[in-house]
Amino acid sequence: MELLKTVVEVFLRTYPGFLEATLTTLQITAVALVLGTSLGLIFALMKISRSKILQTIANLYITIIRGTPLIVQIMFLYFGITTLIVLSGFWAGAIALGIHNGAYIAEIFRGAIQGIDKGQREASSSLGMTRTQSMRRIVFPQALKRSIPPLGNQFIITLKDSSLVYIIGVSELFSIANREAAQSFQSLETYLVVGVYYLVLVMIFTYLLKLYENKLNVDK
Repeated sequence: MELLKTVVEVFLRTYPGFLEATLTTLQITAVALVLGTSLGLIFALMKISRSKILQTIANLYITIIRGTPLIVQIMFLYFGITTLIVLSGFWAGAIALGIHNGAYIAEIFRGAIQGIDKGQREASSSLGMTRTQSMRRIVFPQALKRSIPPLGNQFIITLKDSSLVYIIGVSELFSIANREAAQSFQSLETYLVVGVYYLVLVMIFTYLLKLYENKLNVDK
């Protein structure tokens, strides 16, 4: 009971800072998801294209990004390219998250597109559709529907991975928790509180994704 009382006290004392940090966390996640989904779709289409060059570029991107830690990619964008461009902590973190997730989302889209029965493409071809028209009208709408559940999981991973941008000084949830724990010496209580913030955000994300899946009848 004493621990619970202390956790509540920490929560009440810190919630203004944590709420502001929550907004930053959501902004980073939103930018990363838009960028990651866009990159994922582009590289998925490149990977299944008939061009060996495009396939090679897509494979290199996916291999390099998936083969290196996210924290290295964040540090690379924030410190490593300063001779070319100087990014703020927010943009370096959001772009790194977007590029990182783009590699995983590319594989999700590729799997969903290639999972569509080839007979449907052949049927659309027999109706006079070009490869592009078949992809746009027949294949991609079904692939998008199939990719919603794994995309939802990836979105939740992105939200939790956003905590890594604390390393470059962005005032998101985990950064505020570290600062509060260092100042108050109440590490256990502070990390319990920030864990609750992440848990609530993930539960809200999960609920919204479930609503969207139901709307699209993903299971049918």
